[in-house]
Amino acid sequence: MKTVQPKFIVGIGGSAGALNAYKALLYAMPQDTGMAFVIISHMNPTAHSELAKILQRHTKMSVIVSADAMPILANHVYIIPKDSDLTMENYRFKVVSPRSGRNKQVDLFFISLANEMGARAVGIILSGYDGDGTEGCKHIKANGGKIFAQDFSAEVDSMPLSAQAAGCVDFVLPLNKIPGKLKILATALKI
Repeated sequence: MKTVQPKFIVGIGGSAGALNAYKALLYAMPQDTGMAFVIISHMNPTAHSELAKILQRHTKMSVIVSADAMPILANHVYIIPKDSDLTMENYRFKVVSPRSGRNKQVDLFFISLANEMGARAVGIILSGYDGDGTEGCKHIKANGGKIFAQDFSAEVDSMPLSAQAAGCVDFVLPLNKIPGKLKILATALKI
């Protein structure tokens, strides 16, 4: 079986109220974008998460919980493991457990994504409390990548508004408009 590296890696950060946003975004996303999607969701470290199973019902892409040294492949959706920090290097995940702190997992992943992928890094900030993701968005933007924030449809708008206030968001869109804009970005880079 041939493994295909993604054209873009799309980090998706969310917290409170983000489950419906993840489902809507994946439902609207074609299965053959050539991109990989990595969902960094704030979870209770002791909870048993069914997030991968739940999201699998909303996309034809494979939805997998990330593991250390797992290759990142195109047309797959990856979920952060519970009680872990997730980063990437050379198209592979690095998982450190237990997590180093509360509500900074989006920043950690986005910073590593920016460093590894440069202009082929995309960050999407969805519903959630606090400002996790804002620092990571700044890094993605500084390295030539693009940032999306969920529009007023966010059930909890703290995370998207924090990223917007930092001045690093390129697009504020409803969830069903993000896939079309991603396709335009991929085409613009002549991939």
